[in-house]
Amino acid sequence: MNLEDKIEIVKNILKDKKVAVGFSGGADSTLIAYLASKVSSDVLAITIDNQLFPDNFIKNTRDRARKFNIKHHVIDLNFYEDEEFLKNLPSRCYSCRNLMYNKIKDYALANDFDFICDGNNISDLVINRPGILITYKMNFKTPLIEAKLTSKEIHEYLNKNNIPYSKSTTCLATRIPTDTHITKEKIEKIKKSENILSKISECELVKVRDFNELGVCEVNEFSKIINIDSFNEINDQLKSIGYKKVCLNLSALDDDEDITIDYKNNQFQYQLPFTINLEKTKKELGKKIQIENSEKIELEKIAINKNGLIEGHNFKDYDEALFEFMDILHKIRRNI
Repeated sequence: MNLEDKIEIVKNILKDKKVAVGFSGGADSTLIAYLASKVSSDVLAITIDNQLFPDNFIKNTRDRARKFNIKHHVIDLNFYEDEEFLKNLPSRCYSCRNLMYNKIKDYALANDFDFICDGNNISDLVINRPGILITYKMNFKTPLIEAKLTSKEIHEYLNKNNIPYSKSTTCLATRIPTDTHITKEKIEKIKKSENILSKISECELVKVRDFNELGVCEVNEFSKIINIDSFNEINDQLKSIGYKKVCLNLSALDDDEDITIDYKNNQFQYQLPFTINLEKTKKELGKKIQIENSEKIELEKIAINKNGLIEGHNFKDYDEALFEFMDILHKIRRNI
């Protein structure tokens, strides 16, 4: 299935519906909002302002919604008032999405938008992001997953069609290691640091990970900063706002997430970065299950192991194997 075919699937899902979308202005939600603006009967973009996003986040969402000529609503939700979130447990993504999606759903339904969706794409299902369980729990629609669109394909489509989107839309709390308490002071330090790094590097995608006295800088393009003057400027400015040591991660940031499988002799394996809740997964798969035990579920061509290993066999080619793998991903229920 090529990219245009997948885009048509999304359009058909959204066609003639009153669509509400959780809107960050990033690539995924931008694609949903853009396509909905072309084919849906009405569109409402809902943005959560949780005080934890980069500068200009809200302005960018307003600009995008205005460009697409769709309704836009911002909901203020102060995460600093939620002690459970501030604990920053490994399940923080789950807690965060639970807070936001409840507000999005309530507002959408109160305004007669009954088709509520988010921008999750198929690549998100092979990454350690437990918040996807909230998407399932609240019955948000996932058109990009249904169309089997990857992050890489979404960026390709947006760039090819000159559709603007924000590359910096991730919550700044993700820069703080789990089990480390989140404070407003830390978030503000990260925000200032990323503004500095963005200005010096001229990169669209930057992150500064906070390890108390150590700040680790990440960028998607090194050409502007691989010189002693830039190193010194970044080092001096980040130290001036609280870091004692400043490091550069030499692995470039890359948000073009794709899915490839280890395929050979009509078989494949894929190790997911989390364990599987087999009981909940069984409920999703239903009659497709042929064999099951305490460690795995077996379908006609795919085995789902409790440890997260997915195995496939008897495929005619790589494309069929990849399609079948993607087809069961949204049925898998992970552990947190």
